[in-house]
Order: sequence, then structure tokens, then C-alpha cells
Amino acid sequence: MFDVIVVGTDGSESAAIAVGQATSLARLAGATLHIVCAYHPVSLGSVAMAATAGATTFDVDDVNRSVAAVSEQVCEHAATEVRRQGVKFEVHAVPGEPADVLVGVATDVGADVVVVGSRGMSGARRFVLGSVPNKVSHHCPCSLLIVDTASD
Repeated sequence: MFDVIVVGTDGSESAAIAVGQATSLARLAGATLHIVCAYHPVSLGSVAMAATAGATTFDVDDVNRSVAAVSEQVCEHAATEVRRQGVKFEVHAVPGEPADVLVGVATDVGADVVVVGSRGMSGARRFVLGSVPNKVSHHCPCSLLIVDTASD
């Protein structure tokens, strides 16, 4: 039924709930779990704009390597429990918007299901940017499980 499962994380407690549910599902199904964390690299354009405003300059490549490394650490932290439960997994730290990255990884690995948490942005930010589950639901190449991660 489910051989390949993709789950997104940003390192938050809410995401940890979704990763836990995806891990349980992967363990029960004998599936491979792909843990995904999206990150936003710094662009040369934003550095140039900041410099014209008087901000100190920095090495964009060094900053982007650091941002990617933090994203990889988020994935590895999420993988701790997955590893403990003996579930086969892979981690993916990928630059881009979270919903786009999840859909892209799901497509690339031939996912049977994508797991995301229900809790994320709220208020005006959600209205302008949209929620990850909403965006994924419109473009997901497979089934989608939205885990209720709202706190009681």
C-alpha cells in the first residue's frame, strides 16, 4: 500500500508530531521514510540591497552553506526517533518554498503518500502566502495525510 512516504519538517514541535505519525505509518507498512526540510538560501540581490542600505557585507556562499547545514541538522534531529524505531529513511535538505520542495521530493522519489502537519502559519501571513498543507494538497502527485498537530 505505502512503500514510499515523504514527511516535511521545520524542526518545530508541530512538525515533530507529523514526523512521529509518518514514522509509525512507515514502520507499520515497512516503507521508506523521506524526511524533508526546505530552506531559503540568501540571494546576491538581497545582499546587494542590504549593502546599499549600509549593512555589512558577508560571503553569500558561506552563509548558504550554513543555512543548508542547519537544514540538514533539522532532518537528522527528526531522524533520531526514526532510526531508533528501525525504519529505513533518507533525509533531504532542499532549497525552496516548503510546499514546492515537498511536492518535488515526492515526485522525485515516487512517493505513495506525503505527510504534513496541520499547524503552521496563521493570520495575515497565511492569507498572503497560503498554508503548506493547502498548497501541497493542490499539487501533490500522490495521497496526502494531514496530521492534526494543533495543541490542546
